[in-house]
Amino acid sequence: MKAKIIAFVHNLISYDYMLFGGVFVFFLLFIILSIVLRRKIGLALFFLLFGFVILIVGPTVGYSELHKYLFKSEVKIISQKRLIFTPAIVLKGSLKNVSKFDFKECKITAYVHKKSKNKLRNIMYQFKHIQKMSMLESDIQKGQTRNFKLIIEPFSYKKSYDISIKASCR
Repeated sequence: MKAKIIAFVHNLISYDYMLFGGVFVFFLLFIILSIVLRRKIGLALFFLLFGFVILIVGPTVGYSELHKYLFKSEVKIISQKRLIFTPAIVLKGSLKNVSKFDFKECKITAYVHKKSKNKLRNIMYQFKHIQKMSMLESDIQKGQTRNFKLIIEPFSYKKSYDISIKASCR
């Protein structure tokens, strides 16, 4: 756990520090506002609770939305082929950097989940995958498209399946 926290802090960028500082300033602003308005108890409690909500929700939601905006990428599957003599799937795809920054590394993850004729089951199956496989691509310049090949193994599921893919870049 300590190693994960150290890695998280090590990978923060200046925008993250500005976000966390801004959230803390807003928290302090609402706390001071609730102290100033202490005679109006309802309004003071509202500002106090709103300040704590900002302190708790702001960094988590802000961090994820900020990184979605700053490190935007497009990933798509070009082809997928199930191998006959080996229990594996070969997945070919492309990753495009559409952000304004160069990526140090991208973690590309493919998820295999069951497929059904029922639409509601398909939605539920997307949350519980049969298997997942990841790979890292590094040093992707802005505007650059990189092709990749990902092998999902061992894969022994015999029925109908579907593959989804996503990329997390920084």
